[in-house]
Amino acid sequence: MKKLCGIDEAGRGPLAGPLCVAGVVFKNDITTIKEFAVINDSKKLTEKKREALFEIIKENSHHHIVLTSNKDIDRLGIAICIKNSILEIMEHLKDYHYLMDGNTAFGIDNLEYLIKADATIKEVSAASILAKVTRDRYMDSIDKEYPLYMFSKHKGYGTKLHMEMIKQYGKSELHRLSYKIKGIDI
Repeated sequence: MKKLCGIDEAGRGPLAGPLCVAGVVFKNDITTIKEFAVINDSKKLTEKKREALFEIIKENSHHHIVLTSNKDIDRLGIAICIKNSILEIMEHLKDYHYLMDGNTAFGIDNLEYLIKADATIKEVSAASILAKVTRDRYMDSIDKEYPLYMFSKHKGYGTKLHMEMIKQYGKSELHRLSYKIKGIDI
């Protein structure tokens, strides 16, 4: 029986920044690793807990992380970018059983999907954490280059603060121009 490769994404919905998709295959039985007892969907963990688990997951897994720029999202569309990221993960992590969190296989034959897999399947939870931490770290790093937008506070999501920054300064080169914002885009 093939080992499981869990796949999840972070950054499908934000107005700015990249999409991040991660794939994780555990090297060994993780039940002996006490830190993994709390592994869960990245959205259900605190930032501190995600950060603590990030290195432990990397040390105990074969993994691949794909970042896709906002410009590629604008050019190709989010679904194609997710599909291309999954295919890249499958190319780097070969010959596993692939399971994606969500409700579609994006037309990929050997990819299974399960809604809420990030909360119930440890490999998918781990992929969720790798994707979220990687993307959050990226948004924190660009915050220094674009301080007016305060990316480290909202990570590019459509929060009230982020909307105020867009209204005040317009969109930056990191914004997804194909994403229309109600009340801003005409």
